[in-house]
Amino acid sequence: MPRLTWGTPGEKFYETGISQAVLFVGSSPGVPWIGVTSIEKASSGGGARPYYLDGKKYLNVSESEEFEATINALNSPLEFAPCDGITSVQNGLFVTGQSRKSFGLSYKTIVGNDIDKSDHGYKIHIVYNALAAPSNKSNTSVSGSVNVVANSWKITSMAPSITGLKPTAYLMIDSRYTDPDILLEVEDILYGTEADPSRLPTPDELIALFTP
Repeated sequence: MPRLTWGTPGEKFYETGISQAVLFVGSSPGVPWIGVTSIEKASSGGGARPYYLDGKKYLNVSESEEFEATINALNSPLEFAPCDGITSVQNGLFVTGQSRKSFGLSYKTIVGNDIDKSDHGYKIHIVYNALAAPSNKSNTSVSGSVNVVANSWKITSMAPSITGLKPTAYLMIDSRYTDPDILLEVEDILYGTEADPSRLPTPDELIALFTP
């Protein structure tokens, strides 16, 4: 085998940006979420759990991991209201403090490198069964400059079952390694076509698409 090298042209990758966020609530078609400024991924669990016998570590097991994130956005689509505990009565009247609905989410990030820059590729991130927690919002007095009110929601998730794999609420598709025909099919499902509305595919459906 050839000797290892570092700094090969085209192999200096980076990830940036966020775009094309789509919200999925229940069985309703997906809707664009315009105004998402960032999504901060996190997780709980996943740490190592050691076991000892006669004073010596004999086993180190990885614990289950749960997907969490924080969504930051300038606004949210009307369809997100039930996910934020807001119910529309009628004619512009909204009631807050209601039970929050879970939702699905997809969004893109850019993958760049030292040759193609930000045109190299992208990742599609898909989140299932997310539940938003209440967040603080500050409205200030109008002054000479406009202070846009930022919105932020911390979300937790409940992982759906996946055949043959451990449950997870977060899947990621990398365009650099995906067959273009499969990638197009996935995007037709997520973003819709002239004939079919946007929808959230199940993890098993995605795995079936990627399986020869």
